[in-house]
Amino acid sequence: MPPASAGRRRPPSVHGYLATNGTREDRTAAAALPGHPLAPHIDDYLTDLANANKPHNTIRAYRGDLVAFAAHHGGGIGEITAAPVRAFLKEMTEQAPATRKRKRAAVASFCRWAVRHDLLGFSPMDRVDTVAVPKTLPRPAAAGDIRAALDAICSRRPRKDLPPDVLRDRVLFETAYTCGARASEVCGMYVEDLDLRPDDEHARIHGKGGTVRTVLLDDRGYVALLHLYLARTGYASGPLFRASVNGHGGPLSYDAAESRWRKYCAAAGVEIGIHQLRHAHATELINLGVSIEAIRKRLGHSSAGTVKIYAELADQASDSEIRAARRKRETRR
Repeated sequence: MPPASAGRRRPPSVHGYLATNGTREDRTAAAALPGHPLAPHIDDYLTDLANANKPHNTIRAYRGDLVAFAAHHGGGIGEITAAPVRAFLKEMTEQAPATRKRKRAAVASFCRWAVRHDLLGFSPMDRVDTVAVPKTLPRPAAAGDIRAALDAICSRRPRKDLPPDVLRDRVLFETAYTCGARASEVCGMYVEDLDLRPDDEHARIHGKGGTVRTVLLDDRGYVALLHLYLARTGYASGPLFRASVNGHGGPLSYDAAESRWRKYCAAAGVEIGIHQLRHAHATELINLGVSIEAIRKRLGHSSAGTVKIYAELADQASDSEIRAARRKRETRR
């Protein structure tokens, strides 16, 4: 297992990262950052998040949110008050509530950091209302559609001349689906996280907040594919899913994985978000009668209430099947 701090580096500068990797809105905002009084503070804040082992996805999202806020605010850190924060959030009214809530959280976290470092006298966020997010169920993905997307990569019995990165992709996405893991968690897996003793195969998943959970690998076809992948790559240690074709790179990034997943879904003619692999796994376990507590532990949720959402989703799927069967019966009459 790699040390917790392995490969931990200072995040790229706010301007440099977003100018080349961000969305169109990010790039527009980043263009205004050179010389911005908030830029060095945002860099220091993001570095502290990285050193605290905060999830890469959180750091990436907060980076974009703070760049957008800096472009809107225009002033220095000591000039951050409730008024510019409210004005910033007001500009985001067309965005989804969850997105606006995250942007508020990013600014709030940055302000708390600034207070701890004596850059702000107090956080103005207590005077900024929170963003209410309506409760929604995860979007279901049919098992057949997921299999179609996986098979668009390659079969479970891949030919010998299959490019290494294609085989890697099949194993990576099937790992996310079979284990119910977040794609970011799978991208961060190491060979040392695998315990492949016959008939007792397990994987360690490093989740949010530095938590680690052990997941049973009970799909024999998947385990066989995993063995084949390790044999062909020759990996005995280090990142399980590597970025470079020659196998000497670091872990594949979440962004790269998501981009490749979209490509395979397009080839299969299906629309499935990468996170829906995790939702689908949870729903399948609910339908198999697995307990809420067992599913909570497997997925790494802190609350059983989160898992109950999948139970509601399973109920909706059952209702859909019943309605379809009833319509079919009525058509025959």
